[in-house]
Amino acid sequence: MELLNLTMSWIGFSVLFIFIIGYYFIANEEKYEIDKSVPALFIGIVSFILIAIYYYMNGLNIHHVHDEAEAVILEIAEIVFFLFVAMTYIESLIHMGVFDSLKYNLISKGFTYRKLFWVTGFLAFFISPIADNLTTALILSTVLITIEKTKKEFLVPGAINIVVAANAGGAWSPFGDITTLMAWTAGKAHFVDFLFLFPSSIIGYLVTAFLLSRVVPDTKPHFDPDKEEKPKMKEGATNIIFLGIITIICAVISHQVLDFPAMWGMMFGLVLLKLHSYKLTKRFGKEHFNVFESMAKIENNTLLFFFGILAAVGALYFIGWLSLASIVYQEDYLGPTMANIGVGFLSALVDNVPVMSAILKANPNMDLSNWMLVTLTAGIGGSLISFGSAAGVGVMGKLKGIYTFGSHLKYAWTILLGYFVSIAIWYLQFVVLGLN
Repeated sequence: MELLNLTMSWIGFSVLFIFIIGYYFIANEEKYEIDKSVPALFIGIVSFILIAIYYYMNGLNIHHVHDEAEAVILEIAEIVFFLFVAMTYIESLIHMGVFDSLKYNLISKGFTYRKLFWVTGFLAFFISPIADNLTTALILSTVLITIEKTKKEFLVPGAINIVVAANAGGAWSPFGDITTLMAWTAGKAHFVDFLFLFPSSIIGYLVTAFLLSRVVPDTKPHFDPDKEEKPKMKEGATNIIFLGIITIICAVISHQVLDFPAMWGMMFGLVLLKLHSYKLTKRFGKEHFNVFESMAKIENNTLLFFFGILAAVGALYFIGWLSLASIVYQEDYLGPTMANIGVGFLSALVDNVPVMSAILKANPNMDLSNWMLVTLTAGIGGSLISFGSAAGVGVMGKLKGIYTFGSHLKYAWTILLGYFVSIAIWYLQFVVLGLN
């Protein structure tokens, strides 16, 4: 089906205007105290309704709108169901005391603030490829505020460190960020291709972390073992960790071997978790663990936000705006490499999810190395500004009044240096050495 170019019509300008206004309210979520899922859903749903009305009024084939809406729903379902299962596992681990135990072990070791800075950063970097960057950032920012509630010289660089580490760690895994998940499910790269981004991700992160660590005090936080009771993981917690690993393996096999959507393997993992929940309920009672309680704690506003924003980007694609914007990828203009480097800065301003969705919809002609570059830049570029990624927004909520736009901007130069180092490593690896 060849789409009509409606960019210069009233419907084209209307959809673009609605998107801009809606995104203004998304970016100013805290100012207007309106959940970001509300404007996202509004622009996504209303845009398609207006397009359908335009087709109906002008006697066009409205089945084209129907087919595009179904394609968008399929794309959204693959991502939302994937996230739904991942979030259920995370909430289950929280309920079973896994992260409380981790938190206690960190603060009871007698580490200095600087050592805790490095430990939380490395945990964020290596947990986010499995859990996802938002969940990882929320968990570890909770650890930060538990360790110290007022000392900004530790909390601010520590929060930035977690955001950067979570985004960098998520960039080299199909599960680590929504952008990598979208690129993987769209078939732009195989599972192992993302692993080649590990050197770029970790070296860029280490540059930023080293510079930030210089301002972190080398003293120890106060800890009284007599007042802090050591938490214990509930019976069956270890099995849930194991089932989570099995679920990830199933998702990989489902997508790479069986050519199913990755969410199919994740849903199978949910079945396994439900069976484990049934077993624990029979043995210890409903209060011990109930998988439906974990589901109830999922941040549904996040899932609805992704539904709305992906639908909105689908509408922009259907109108023709994304094809117009993809001109920058042509060699006569910026070309793929420079355009993808610019994507990182755009991700910081707009958020990497709609940016990556727009690129995938426009589908510029790029080789594997440049698809890996845009995955890298969209992921780590969001760290440049505090609200440029879901991880940053989440940590701002956890550390209100401490980790702010201004406090982040003060150290943004350290992130920018790490960003360019990551790109340099990518260039050496993929272009100079051709290792992909």
